[in-house]
Amino acid sequence: MVSFERVGLRYGLGPEILRDISFSLAPGSLHFLTGASGAGKSSLLSLLYLARKPSRGTVKLFGEDVTAIARRDLPPLRRQIGVVFQDFRLLDHLPVIDNVALPLRVQGIADAQVREHAAELLAWVGLGDHLNALPPTLSGGQKQRVAIARAVIGRPRLLIADEPTGNVDDRIAVRLMRLFDELNRLGTTIVIATHNMQLVNESRHPELRLDGGALYQTRKGAA
Repeated sequence: MVSFERVGLRYGLGPEILRDISFSLAPGSLHFLTGASGAGKSSLLSLLYLARKPSRGTVKLFGEDVTAIARRDLPPLRRQIGVVFQDFRLLDHLPVIDNVALPLRVQGIADAQVREHAAELLAWVGLGDHLNALPPTLSGGQKQRVAIARAVIGRPRLLIADEPTGNVDDRIAVRLMRLFDELNRLGTTIVIATHNMQLVNESRHPELRLDGGALYQTRKGAA
């Protein structure tokens, strides 16, 4: 599903933020990505969701060497990736159902089908009675669940979540983790960047830890 081989990343002429990163993710796995603030988690995630290319090394997604293909050939790969951003990135002027439906509308899918699917997903994340609410009226946990629904509406093969529990209390964090576990059981490969070490330690899923620009793997059992 994902393969990094001796990947390095620097911004401009500065020092390498990531260096000699090598790892692979099996289809249907779930991994936590951890590390102190400034360790490079967001940079690594940006490579995973194809926002940038590495300075060196090889990145393969879905069997494709994304470091060697032209920019115009990236959109079909990006459509196989769902992203839950730390700051949600919801459109405040659109009702919740339209925020969730947006990725399918961009693909030109019929509106009736899009709205039906969006409503089903919002019910699945426990927001079936908030379809027409505007994002500013929602709590942090509710916004996060909207962001998750939007990220998975296109049925991505790879889901990337950047600090999905960073703006919610422990009770909501556990609920969100159950949603990710359920998605993972359905076959989605998931990477969750988090500072919440309690969540990591209580989970059976393996950990990828960034420290000083290098990556270390911790396996705790079957992923």
